[in-house]
Amino acid sequence: MSEMITIYHGSRMIIREPVLGMGNPNNDYGLGFYCTREIELAKEWACGEESGGFANQYDLDLSGLSVMKLTGDNYNILNWIALLVNNRRFRLSNDIAAEGKNYLLSEFLPDISSFDVITGYRADDSYFSFANAFLNNALSLEQLSKAMRLGKLGEQTVLVSQKAFEQLRFIRSEPADRETYYPLRSTRDREAREAFKKERSTQRTLDAVYILDIMRGAWRNGDARIPRNLPE
Repeated sequence: MSEMITIYHGSRMIIREPVLGMGNPNNDYGLGFYCTREIELAKEWACGEESGGFANQYDLDLSGLSVMKLTGDNYNILNWIALLVNNRRFRLSNDIAAEGKNYLLSEFLPDISSFDVITGYRADDSYFSFANAFLNNALSLEQLSKAMRLGKLGEQTVLVSQKAFEQLRFIRSEPADRETYYPLRSTRDREAREAFKKERSTQRTLDAVYILDIMRGAWRNGDARIPRNLPE
């Protein structure tokens, strides 16, 4: 029995036949085909400052596919950060940040090699700045968790194997008007940045945990002190 879901890919172009290995290797989870279950969000992602794009609709048959759910109980916020650190380009402003990166990769990077599809939150530029501040010891783990609740990240579905691509079927494409959707995208980002600045300016508590504390405390995957998942 098939397990069909509908997903959308926001792009400047109509993409009828996605190809494995194409795209930006420095995306959140590395090379893959990045989609969303929400057509309106795909339209936002499709639009740039000067041009509109398309929300490409697909049916994906999940039958027989191995799906990694980063929002599930098996993972935590540090697993998500470790994946970003492994794939995105971070500004390492000091030795603590460099050590923190290596520690996250060593202790919290999940193995994605056996999966066909990854689902998890998307790190827009504003949310990427949260992760960057945490890595540079400028944001506590609690502040990072709060920051993730400040706006709607949007969950993404990422195809990362040839098997997944073979079970994807193009349905149609729908235009995304720049004048409508780029302002929505900009507003989402601006509101998240404003909320982030407010959260970052809050007074630090004596029991706040930073990346340096995590290293000093030898935190490991499965540690009860880690939030079990990204907040809703």
